[in-house]
Amino acid sequence: MSTHSGFKTLVEYNSMAAGNVTVATGVAGYFGGGHSGATSLSRIDKITFTADTKSTLSATLTTARYQMAGISNTGTAGYFGGGYDGNHLSGIDKITFPADTKTTLAATLSSIRSRNAGISNSGTAGYFGGGEGPAYISGIDKITFPADTKTTLSATLTTARSFLAGISNSGTAGYFGGGQDSGGYISGIDKITFSSDTKSTLAATLSSINAQLTGASDYTIAGYFGGGDNAGRLSRIDKITFSADTKSTLSATLTAATKNLAGMANSGTAGYFGGGTILATGNISGIDKIAFPGDTKTTLSATLTSVVELLVGIQNS
Repeated sequence: MSTHSGFKTLVEYNSMAAGNVTVATGVAGYFGGGHSGATSLSRIDKITFTADTKSTLSATLTTARYQMAGISNTGTAGYFGGGYDGNHLSGIDKITFPADTKTTLAATLSSIRSRNAGISNSGTAGYFGGGEGPAYISGIDKITFPADTKTTLSATLTTARSFLAGISNSGTAGYFGGGQDSGGYISGIDKITFSSDTKSTLAATLSSINAQLTGASDYTIAGYFGGGDNAGRLSRIDKITFSADTKSTLSATLTAATKNLAGMANSGTAGYFGGGTILATGNISGIDKIAFPGDTKTTLSATLTSVVELLVGIQNS
C-alpha cells in the first residue's frame, strides 16, 4: 500500500483483501459524556478537523453518563455503549453522520457494564470489550453494521478487566490494551483478528502496567495508547505499529500526566487526546494533537466545553 499524507488517499483501503472498509475524507471527531466535578454529562463536543474547531451537538446521550466505550463506522455513524449514570448500563446510543442525530439501538450489550473499551472495523462491525458491572468482564460484544445487531464472540479477553483501551487497524484487527483485573493493573495487549473474530496476545506490551488510559488509531499504520495510571498518572504515549505489532514509545508526550482521558483520530492525519484528570488541577478541558506520521505534539486552542474526565471519543474519519 502506498504511503499517504492525508486521509483523502485512504480510498486505497477499498482494495484491502482483509476487510470491507468504508472510507471518507476525515470530517470530525466527537468527545461524549464524562464526569465534571460532581456532575455527569450527556453532552457531545465535536472537533471539525479542517480547522480543529469545537462545536457542541444539539443531540445528547440518552442519559448523562461516564465510563462508557465508543466505536465508529466511518462516514455513517458512531456509537456510545455502556457506561455509568448511577447504575451500570447496557444501552447503546448511535450518532448518525453527517446530521449528528441521536438514536438508541434496540440491541444492547450482553450485560450492564462500564469502564469498557471499543474497537472498530469500519464498514463491517464494532466491538465492545471488557468492563465491569460490577464484576470484571472478559466478554466481547460485536455490533454488525449496518443492521446494528449484537452477537457475542466466543473469543474473550485473556483476563476479565476494566479501565482498558482500544485501538483499531480497520479491515484487519483491533487491540485491547492495559486495564485492571483482579490482580491489579496490567500491561498486556490482546488482538482480535477481524476476519475470524479470534483472539491472540501480542509479545509486545505497554511500557508499564497501565489502566485508565485511552487509544487513538491511524488505520492500517499504527495505534497509540496515551496517558493512564500505574500508581501515578502518565504522560507517555506508546505506539503499536500494525505491520509487525511492535511497540515503541513516542518522544512526544501529553501536555500533562493524565488519566481518564479520551482519544480519537483523523486517520492519516492526526490523533487527539482530550480531557482527563491531572494531579495539579483535577479535571481538564485541553486537547492534545499528535500529527502523523511525524508523531509530534501540539495543543489545540479549542478546548472541550468544560473540564471533564471519564469521557469517550468516536470519529468520522
